[in-house]
Formats: sequence, structure tokens, C-alpha cells
Amino acid sequence: MVTPKRTYRLQIMLNAEELAVLDGWRFKKRLPNRAAAVRALLQRGLTAKSYNADPGARSVDFGVLKRPGD
Repeated sequence: MVTPKRTYRLQIMLNAEELAVLDGWRFKKRLPNRAAAVRALLQRGLTAKSYNADPGARSVDFGVLKRPGD
């Protein structure tokens, strides 16, 4: 199977606590790097059901440790 070439870069900003949570999850799942961990989490999030963001939400409303409305 041929893996498609990744040609797009995505930047995200995390605070120290969020990065620690991401790294902890990554090591627990034995993923090779942060990019693989983020891709795995995106895959899970995109297939999750029953999530609708508030249409007026801003970027700062979304964090690793807290979901909107919590």
C-alpha cells in the first residue's frame, strides 16, 4: 500500500500543561512522535459522534483539557 505524501503543515499552540497531557498520552499509546499523536487524536475526533461546536466559538474557547460548555 502506498502512503500518500504529506504536503501540508499545520501549526497549533499549546500551553505547558496541554503539551504534558499530549506527551503523556503519546507515550502511553507508544506513538513515535507528537505529530503521530496529533494525527491519531484527529482521527478519533473526526469519527466521534455528537459533537457540535458553538457557531460563535473562538479559538481560545478550545483547549486540550477543557471542552466548550464544561
